This record gives sequence, C-alpha cells and structure tokens, in this order.
Amino acid sequence: MSAITNNTTVQKENKSFFQKNLDVIEKVGNKLPHPITLFGMFCVAIMIISAICSMMGVSATGELIDRANNNQIALQTVNVINLLSREGIVYMLENAVNNFVTFAPLGMVLVAMFGIGVAEGSGYISALLKRTVQMTPAMLVTPMVVFLGVMSNIASDAGYVVLVPLGALIFMSFGRHPLAGLAAGFAGVSGGFSANLIVGTIDPMLAGLSTEAAKMIDPNYAVAPTANMFFMIVSTFLITILGWFVTDKIVEPRLSKSSLEKDVKDDGSLGNLSDKEKKALKYANLTFLALVVLVAALTIPQNGLLRNAETGSIIDHSPLMNGFVPILTIVFLIPSIVFGKVAGIFKNEKDVCYQLENAMKSMGAYIALSFVAAQFVSYFTYTNLGTILALKGAALLETLNVNSAVLMIIFVLFTGFINLFMGSASAKWAILAPVFLPMFMKVGISPELTQVAYRIGDSTTNIISPLMSYFAMIVVFAQKYDKKAGIGTIISTMVPYSIIFLIGWILLLAIWMVTGLPLGPGAPLTI
Repeated sequence: MSAITNNTTVQKENKSFFQKNLDVIEKVGNKLPHPITLFGMFCVAIMIISAICSMMGVSATGELIDRANNNQIALQTVNVINLLSREGIVYMLENAVNNFVTFAPLGMVLVAMFGIGVAEGSGYISALLKRTVQMTPAMLVTPMVVFLGVMSNIASDAGYVVLVPLGALIFMSFGRHPLAGLAAGFAGVSGGFSANLIVGTIDPMLAGLSTEAAKMIDPNYAVAPTANMFFMIVSTFLITILGWFVTDKIVEPRLSKSSLEKDVKDDGSLGNLSDKEKKALKYANLTFLALVVLVAALTIPQNGLLRNAETGSIIDHSPLMNGFVPILTIVFLIPSIVFGKVAGIFKNEKDVCYQLENAMKSMGAYIALSFVAAQFVSYFTYTNLGTILALKGAALLETLNVNSAVLMIIFVLFTGFINLFMGSASAKWAILAPVFLPMFMKVGISPELTQVAYRIGDSTTNIISPLMSYFAMIVVFAQKYDKKAGIGTIISTMVPYSIIFLIGWILLLAIWMVTGLPLGPGAPLTI
C-alpha cells in the first residue's frame, strides 16, 4: 500500500535513551533462535532446573486453595517435581499429545480461523474496512482499536484471535503501519485484560477464589462478582487513553516502514467499494444483524438457551460464554458466505471449502509452535516451580512493614513479576489469594482492594511475557507483515505499553485510595 510507504520513517539520529534501549531489546531478542527452537530450549532448561531443585530439596509451604476438594483452603507443602526422574520422564512421554491438544489457545484459534479465514477470503473483511475508513475519523482509529480490545475480554480470550489481527488490518487500511495496529489491539486485549464497562468472565472466577480466602478471617465474608466494577469502568477509559498515547507517540514512530513485506506494501485493495461490493456488504450485514438478533433471542429471556441452566447467569459458566468462539465463528462465517456469493467470489460450496483449507494452511507455523509451547507451559506447571516462586515471594512480602498504600503498590509490582512466569489469572490467584487476602485483612485492607491490586499487576505484564499462552500466536501474526519479526520485536514494541499502563494504573489506584471511593457496589476499600 503506497500510503504506508509514504509515511515518515523513523529517524535514526537523535534517538532518546528509551528508544535506544528498546532497539537493544529488539536486536537481542531477535538474535535468539527461532521461537520453536527457543521454547524447546526452555523445555530442556525446565528439566535441568527441576532436577537440581528437587535434589536440593527446594519447597515452599503455604495455605492454598484446593480446587479438587471443593475449593477448601489448607496448609500445604509444595515440592519441586523432577522432570528427569522416572515419574517425570513417564509424564512427559504420556502427556505430550494431551498437552498439545489441550493447549488452551490452540482450539480457540483454529476454530475462530474458520470464520475469520472465510471472511478474509470472501472479501467481507476488506469491504468492512473500506467502509470503516470512510466513516471513522483518522484521529480516532487508535483509541477505537484499543477500546475494542479492552471490551473484548467480556468474551474471555476471543479478542486475541479477532481483535489483534483486525487491529493490524484497520491500521493498514488507513495507510498506517499494521504492526502498530497489532500492538494497539494486543495492548487493549491483554494489557487491559481486567478493565471493562461490564462484568466479564474473569470477575466471578476471581470473586469466588477471593471469597474462599476471605473466609479464613471472616466466615461470612463474600466478594461479589461486581466488587471491582466501578474501578474497572474508569480503568477502561484510562487504558484506552494511555494506549492511544503510547501507540501514536512512541510505538508507531519507532516502527520502520522498510520492514514491511513487499506484498503488504503493494496491497492496494483497500480503495472505494464497487457497486457489487456495496450490494454484497448490505446483504452480509443484514445477515450478520439477523444472527446477532438470534443470539440475543436465545440469551435475553430468563430461561434462554444460552444462559446458565442452573443459575440463569449470562456470564458465569453459561453456554454463551463457554461456546463464544463457535458462536463467533458462525457469526463471521455465514455473512462471509453471503458476501462472497453476492459479490461473485464464491460460485459454489467448493469455493467456500477452499477458503476453509486456506485458513488452516496459514496456521501451519502456529500449530508447530503451539506443540513446543504447550509442552513448556505444562512442564512449568507440573514441576511446581511457579507455585514455589509465588509462595517464596509472598513470604518475603509478608515481612515488610509499610502503610497500606505502599503495600498495595508493592503487591501490584510483585504480581506483575509473578505474571511473567505464570500466565493464568485464576491459577495465580488460587495461589496468592489464601496468602495475601487474610494477611491484608488483618491490617484493615478489604479483599476487594487486594483483588483490584492483583488484577492490575496481572494485566500489565501479560504483553511482555513469552510464557503468556497467546504470545506465540502474536509473533506469528506479526510475521505476516515482517518475516524477521520475532520475540524481540514483540517485547520491545510492547514494553512501553507495559510501563505506561503500570504507572497509570498505580496512580489511579492511589487516587482511589486517597478519595475513599468504593471499588464497586458495596465494595469498600477497608474493613
């Protein structure tokens, strides 16, 4: 696309100290082996570390939530499991396939790509982007992408496979660097994971764990799923504004336009809509609207099919949330077929099937990477290294004697550090909640405030952790526009977001504590 190549490129002279450091991170990161090889090396490292730690008798003791025993909290001693022992080797052999097929992002990404792949191949996404260019003021593109990314967490992890690649396409349609759009989408989806204007899937999950931990001090205490709602509503706008600033002022100016692949530069398909495309877009959008109405009709009634049959909840363990990716695929797929048929792209069902095959071909690199990444994540969990690291850090934090505001800031930073090694928000909270919630309650800090501090740390470092489940997928998305892009490219691009989000969110938390505002309905800062 000519608009992309005509934009001002980064000046190599007079770079700031910060920009120079980001360049160093990118160079060092990209000189590392191929991501598949790197994750393989990580696997070997975990084997060796687990063997050494096991022989040294490394362990940690703490009160943990036992999910297998009805979420009861009990004092447990956790030991390192040696992957090079007989049991460890048997585990690796017997679970290699299962680790791969149960790798959380894999199925979600592949299923979602059926709908997205056909939407791209039919021209439906291209037509939507052309209309977006015509209707959206250029200055609002960045905040729109970041905001939609933040809001996407209502559907759990679906934003990773939809909003992140879509952000790149939207930026490209405006003649801007697609990797900047990818970064903005990733920052919103992952860096702003806890924020939202409404209660998402993560809220009841964390609230349940917080309630169990709080009962250690007060058996009648209950943390509601809406406990952090007010804070997270404000956080949504904060993350949108901060993401807008970082993208436009730091990230995009740094990206070199010369790094784009030739076919991306020369792509001139995002022009005006033809009459046939306008007609096809009209029918496709009507189909899309009809499907949305159908989903709403199956959700809104109190006994709706897509509600939780036992509780009536739309969010908590409902078919709507649990089956969101297949629903999303259908909502993308059917209008895309309609568009392709009306536009003359699809002559028959064979053309549609060809696009489905094409979508899977494009995911070959991700599938290969997922196999190795899945083994590493599984090994790290199996050896208990992450759990022991969290418990040891918690014991150290418990020895500090500081006021509540400083304590919360330290807890945010501690959570952000642990998040680099343990990606799952619920898994970390199952470990940390029984330790920190009772400890902070003893000094008058409410469980709701502790949970908010945890969520800040848990979100802000997602985007710079190669151990985050979807990080490998983001690398693959980036390589569509820059074949040389690697782990270093992504980390150096996302570090500014992580730093600014962390500072901004901590300041918001400090202001909230000073003003004494409730974190949500009936959710005080102190007890």
